[in-house]
Amino acid sequence: MTGDDGYFGEVVAARYDQTSAEMFEAAVVGPAVEFLAGLAGEGGRALELGVGTGRIALPLVRRGVEVHGIELSRAMVERLRAKPGGDAVGVTIGDFATTKADGTGAFTVAYLVYNTIMNLTSQDAQVECFRTVAGQLAPGGCFVVEVGVPDLRRLPPGQDAVPFRVDGGRLGFDLYDVPTQSVTSHHVEVVDGRGTHLEIPFRYVWPAELDLMARLAGLRLRERWDGWTREPFTAASRQHVSVWEKPAD
Repeated sequence: MTGDDGYFGEVVAARYDQTSAEMFEAAVVGPAVEFLAGLAGEGGRALELGVGTGRIALPLVRRGVEVHGIELSRAMVERLRAKPGGDAVGVTIGDFATTKADGTGAFTVAYLVYNTIMNLTSQDAQVECFRTVAGQLAPGGCFVVEVGVPDLRRLPPGQDAVPFRVDGGRLGFDLYDVPTQSVTSHHVEVVDGRGTHLEIPFRYVWPAELDLMARLAGLRLRERWDGWTREPFTAASRQHVSVWEKPAD
């Protein structure tokens, strides 16, 4: 069951930075911020969908980029606001598939990082997200998505679960439903002898499918890389960073 904050309510928000600590490391954040700041350009404006606790938004602001965020979870935004510089990030509360930034002009770059596009659990919602973003981009502006390539090659016949974390008191595994492109992430943790379980639904999406969503929104593929440091995207890539551009004419 979820409340107004979706699957990232108070219980998750209170420990989000701790449980995702590896994603906050400078070696992970730095290349993403460098990539996005370059697209924003001097005096540019950035829109982050699913801004969360400010993992990317805050260092991007420190780079001199104006950042506005869309976020469904008020609990996550409270953590953002409590951090140094958190008040510098404007936030609009809502579902980023359909919500537009409050009272702002066009953006030079919009972005979705860390598989967040998959939080939209239907194809219709993902398509609508592209359209909503395209309507807020300035001509020549870019939409950037960081997301994993579906891990179906790790599924032998008859198996529908793939573990992604097994260490100490934590277990994480994804449960796939291939016909619907649905995947549910299960997070099991034992602390002081007590266990907790959290499950979050996602919809995985293929690179070519994202390209079609972009075309429907009037965007065109500009570049695709394996990661933020622009390694080539290949058949062996397990993730990609893709950039679609809004035509300037």
